[in-house]
Amino acid sequence: MLFFFCFFLFFFQELYFKNLSKQKQKEVMEKNGNNHKLRVCVATCNRADYSKLAPIMFGIKAEPQFFELDVVVLGSHLIDDYGNTYRMIEQDDFDIHTRLHTIVRGEDEAAMVESVGLALVKLPDVLNRLKPDIMIVHGDRFDALALATSAALMNIRILHIEGGEVSGTIDDSIRHAITKLAHYHVCCTRSAEQHLIAMCEDHDRILLAGCPSYDKLLSAKNKDYMSVIRVWLGEDVKPRDYIVALQHPVTTDIKHSIKMFELTLDALISFNKRTLVLFPNVDAGSKEMVRVMRKKGIEHHPNFRAVKHVPFDQFIQLVAHAGCMIGNSSCGVREVGAFGTPVINLGTRQTGRETGENVLHVRDADTQDKILHALKLQFGKQYPCSKIYGDGNAVPRILKFLKSINLKEPLQKKFCFPPVKDNISQDIDHILETQSALSVDLGGTNLRVAIVSMKGEIVKKYTQLNPKTYEDRLGLILKMCIEAASEAVQLNCRILGVGISTGGRVNPREGIVLHSTKLIQEWSSVDLRTPISDALHLPVWVDNDGNCAALAERKFGHGKGVENFVTLITGTGIGGGIVHQHELIHGSSFCAAELGHIVVSLDGPECLCGSQGCIEAYASGIALQREAKKLHDADLLLVEGMSMKKEEVVSAAHLIQAAKLGNTKAESILRTAGTALGLGVVNILHTMNPSLVILSGVLASHYVNTVKDVIQRQALSSVKTVDVVVSNLADPALLGAASLVLDYTTRRIY
Repeated sequence: MLFFFCFFLFFFQELYFKNLSKQKQKEVMEKNGNNHKLRVCVATCNRADYSKLAPIMFGIKAEPQFFELDVVVLGSHLIDDYGNTYRMIEQDDFDIHTRLHTIVRGEDEAAMVESVGLALVKLPDVLNRLKPDIMIVHGDRFDALALATSAALMNIRILHIEGGEVSGTIDDSIRHAITKLAHYHVCCTRSAEQHLIAMCEDHDRILLAGCPSYDKLLSAKNKDYMSVIRVWLGEDVKPRDYIVALQHPVTTDIKHSIKMFELTLDALISFNKRTLVLFPNVDAGSKEMVRVMRKKGIEHHPNFRAVKHVPFDQFIQLVAHAGCMIGNSSCGVREVGAFGTPVINLGTRQTGRETGENVLHVRDADTQDKILHALKLQFGKQYPCSKIYGDGNAVPRILKFLKSINLKEPLQKKFCFPPVKDNISQDIDHILETQSALSVDLGGTNLRVAIVSMKGEIVKKYTQLNPKTYEDRLGLILKMCIEAASEAVQLNCRILGVGISTGGRVNPREGIVLHSTKLIQEWSSVDLRTPISDALHLPVWVDNDGNCAALAERKFGHGKGVENFVTLITGTGIGGGIVHQHELIHGSSFCAAELGHIVVSLDGPECLCGSQGCIEAYASGIALQREAKKLHDADLLLVEGMSMKKEEVVSAAHLIQAAKLGNTKAESILRTAGTALGLGVVNILHTMNPSLVILSGVLASHYVNTVKDVIQRQALSSVKTVDVVVSNLADPALLGAASLVLDYTTRRIY
């Protein structure tokens, strides 16, 4: 009896939840004004768009309670020369409801137009028969334009995938034309979303989902790939030791694109690595490109494998483990970034696409040497994986978006006019010509100008005595900068801007020195940016010398990759800079990091700032020189092994030399100076809690051990583990001024 009771209980419980599930589905459909399942027509034209559409199709097929799927195949899918790629759709177990032969052979401009016309003639009958609620169209191909035109004119809602992106050639025009015909948009990046908004599309009908192909890409790399590599490239090929080449004709400049393809093949032959070459797409000019391949014997060359089509799952494995990908396919600048594989993007076909740092652009691929140089730069590198185009969750977002579509809403679109962002990317010409900065360091004694490369190499340095007056000083800066900029051309350096390091308090936003130190006269309320920028026609950045030292460490020194650190300069004065969460701290009135004026004794010696007991009053070069003079005047400085000429000026160097030779009084002064600096560092540790302290300048090596001892004696236990190191940079002020330029002008926007 108990058994029958449990059975009926289980039966009615399952029936209840099944009815509840149906009721929920009904509520979702009724909420969106739909009394039936959403009938979705997915039309695919070629191997490339199917790789993006297939994940969506699988998602739709998996939810039959909400959707009915109709698949229409047309374009190059049905052509033998392009691999009869409709077969992979059948292999994925999709029912193809309609096959439309729409390609007019000829592979020239007229054939593309005729193919669009043929598709427009055939599609109305198909759409009348299927009567879809919505058609999903992908990308920027001429076949897709025919699909969108037909659907729009027949009042069928259009969901466009990958709108809002920017590239080169006629593809841009077609993509944006489809955007204007489409009712709903699924875009892959934030910039693409902004472009769609700027193109007057209704924000409520735009979904930022990411690229559907990334749903498969991000889980594919760890699958068995060696067998795939062996099948397509041979038994003897190792991962990261082959190239994948995929280049298409540029329909707006067919002649140049064929020449570029010929140069690419010549470069690949010279580079002498195993290469998988995929045949180009069906665009105008593809027939001539195939002729070039055959003319050069690529199909029979021992280093090359030429194929019409590789299944997407296997293609993913091939590019994921390649030493490099070269060509002008959107796959190179989009999907390949997910693996960090180096990419060389040739020509203008993808100009404007957002790219990861793995992509090197060769805009003017007009010589074999330039392409060969790019191959040498890129081949075998491994870049960080990029998720610019997706995070692997696009399909669930798209399905949710489809379910939210209200079929009772009018088809008419709304419009608005927001701004649009620019895109900056890497260029081969900028690499062949060394990207550099003009760096200026205004010290108390010398004025230095240097040409500094992206790697922090000082290509050339110029030094003059710092004039005493404002007019002479500014005139000399301009003269030295103009001479350096002129010589940079001869040195094959591209000057991106001017960075200036100067003592005193600086407003870096305006490029103005607000107040100078006593070491530089007539140097307050000085606008440095305007006259130098006007004279050189270059952007100009200005900052305090202590901040510049911290920036130098962040870009070139011990601070590289460190989130929180402090730099202390020990020279004529004491200065510094604070980096917190990777950003330089300036403070509300640009007075942050005046570390030399931390007070460590209430009754200490007088400082140049007017206060008493500052670190600078103990540990600066001026302070040591003062103490050295006192010893010298009392005849207590010189010890055995030391000598001074009568007219020689006593300096901090003499004090240090005396201490090294056993002068106990000199040793005591240095110890006191190091202790004062150490107490200042302890205060910094208790205030900012950095993970690293960098001592820079000529006195750093003399203070470092004392500073470490003070930290162990005086600091809280929680900060005693801080690293204290001596800078290994020879010219932190010049390098920091250069980093002001290089960090800003070369950053990429994604």
